[in-house]
Amino acid sequence: MATLTKKRKASEAKYDAEKAYSVVDASKIVKDITTTKFDSSVDLAVRLGVDPRKANQMVRGTVSLPHGTGKTLRVLAIVTPDKEAEAKAAGADFVGLDEYIEKIKGGWTDVDVIITMPSVMGKVGALGRVLGPRGLMPNPKTGTVTMDIGKAVTDSKGGKIDFKVDKAGIIHAGVGKASFDAAKIADNANELLQAIMKLKPSSAKGSYVRSITMSSTMSPGIIIDTKSFN
Repeated sequence: MATLTKKRKASEAKYDAEKAYSVVDASKIVKDITTTKFDSSVDLAVRLGVDPRKANQMVRGTVSLPHGTGKTLRVLAIVTPDKEAEAKAAGADFVGLDEYIEKIKGGWTDVDVIITMPSVMGKVGALGRVLGPRGLMPNPKTGTVTMDIGKAVTDSKGGKIDFKVDKAGIIHAGVGKASFDAAKIADNANELLQAIMKLKPSSAKGSYVRSITMSSTMSPGIIIDTKSFN
C-alpha cells in the first residue's frame, strides 16, 4: 500500500471522502486542497448510464464555459484564401491551406483546435490518421467545420470545449484552473453538466448520471451529489 505524503494527508483532512458535495462546495474544496506550485487544471469526470458502443447512446457535444478554460488555445484555420482575413481577424494563430495540409502530413500537430470549411474537408479528411488519435479532426457536430470561420475561432478562443463519452461511459472535461474563484469553477462545471443533461439519449435506461467527481491536477477527487442531475 502506498504511503500518503504529508500534503496528501493534510488535503484529505479537509473533507469527507465518502460524502457527496454540491458543485459549489466541491469547487471550494478543490481550491483548498490543491497544493501544486503550478496553476492546476480543474476537471470533471462524469460517469453516465449509457452504452457508448451503441450509436443511439453516444453522448457528444460542445459547450461554451462562461468563464473560459484558463488555457490559451492555439487555433489553426485551414481555409481558402477568401476566408483568411476573417480567420486572422478573429484571432486564429495559424491560417492557410495547402501549406498546413503538407505540414500535418509531415507530422506537425502543434495546435489545440483545427477549424475548417465544408469545401476543404476533402483535403482535411485525408489527414485522419494523424489528426484522429490526437482529437484534432474537425467535425460539424462540434462547430469546427463551418462557413462561419470567424465565430468558430472566437468561440474556441473564448472557452468553447467539446466533450465525448469514452468507451467506459465517462466524460472527462476541464472546467477551469485552480486560480479561478470557486464561484467561477462552479459556474463552468454547472454549464458543462447542464449541457450533458440536455444530451440524454432517449434509449438510455436507469440513472443517466451515475457519478460525478471533481479534481485538480494531482489532487484527490471530490464526489458530487448526482440527485439534482437525475
